[in-house]
Amino acid sequence: MELYPYSPLLVQDSVLAWYSGKAEVPINTMKRETSSPYETSLSDESDSLDVRRSGQEATVYEKIVVGFDGSELSKGALIESSNWIRRHGGKIVLVHAVYFDEEEFANAPEQREKRFELGKKICYQTREKTFSEFGVDVESLVCEGEPPEVIVNIAQEKKADLIALGTYGRKGLKRLFLGSVTSSVMVNATCDVLVVKKPCNECTGAYSSILLPFDGSEFSKKALERACQLSKIDNAEITVLYVIPRYEEMIGFLRTESIKKSMMHEAEKILNTARGIASKHGIPIKTETQEGQADAEITGTASRLKTDVIIMGTYGWRGVSRAIMGSTTERVIIHAPCPILAVR
Repeated sequence: MELYPYSPLLVQDSVLAWYSGKAEVPINTMKRETSSPYETSLSDESDSLDVRRSGQEATVYEKIVVGFDGSELSKGALIESSNWIRRHGGKIVLVHAVYFDEEEFANAPEQREKRFELGKKICYQTREKTFSEFGVDVESLVCEGEPPEVIVNIAQEKKADLIALGTYGRKGLKRLFLGSVTSSVMVNATCDVLVVKKPCNECTGAYSSILLPFDGSEFSKKALERACQLSKIDNAEITVLYVIPRYEEMIGFLRTESIKKSMMHEAEKILNTARGIASKHGIPIKTETQEGQADAEITGTASRLKTDVIIMGTYGWRGVSRAIMGSTTERVIIHAPCPILAVR
């Protein structure tokens, strides 16, 4: 039996029973009690904790996939998700991707098993800590493959509403920067993606202050719809921000008051569209207009307002759909002082 075929392989929590010859142990049926840190069980659906109270309004995110590599930022994503689930109900699926380079391990095949065991140990300890601190049971999966592909595929398989991850990730033992794991997940995910920028020691799972950059595009309209849904759950205050581009950058030397007046009129027209969307949901909003570089104004406004979360579209801001994540969105993620929720 080949234990480690090099293809995306789902290695569930009880798979080490196979490695030790205990093939009779059924996957997906083991209960929470385990005899070893390396036999971490994968709770079945009925065994997972769902803390929703009777009569509570359905939450926006009922199943969250958390990309986890043991780093502080991925722990922050798990803490944020655990607080959300404890407060609103739902389930968490913890995904740890183990990446192997065939050339790297050609002369040391035993490293594969060590990586799997290390991943399983991390997941076991994390599950126990999460249950102890938050009362939330976590389903955990250790998978072989490229982290972005693994995370996106598991989210689709589990029909997740949300993927949560830190700004950084790991590929083997190497840290990756934004533009690799995070941006790849955001481009390819079929659900919303929450990016956590800090360890989240002060996270509560509630968003009382939301900043919504809005440009009138379909992407920003969808983001505003989601913000209104979240506002209903936590009674959050929404600030809708429109950023006027520096018009001297757009038209060179033709800087006139009439052009500025025209652009302000266009800004108000776009913000009226946002007011109309929010009004349909019965949600009051505040609006702001700033002038400058979009990402700088967005992150600056978030800092000034002490925003809990920035909600925006995944693709290019100002309605530009591209094969890669919009450059404004990416720069906001890098520099934002708070989590960013990218809406599909």
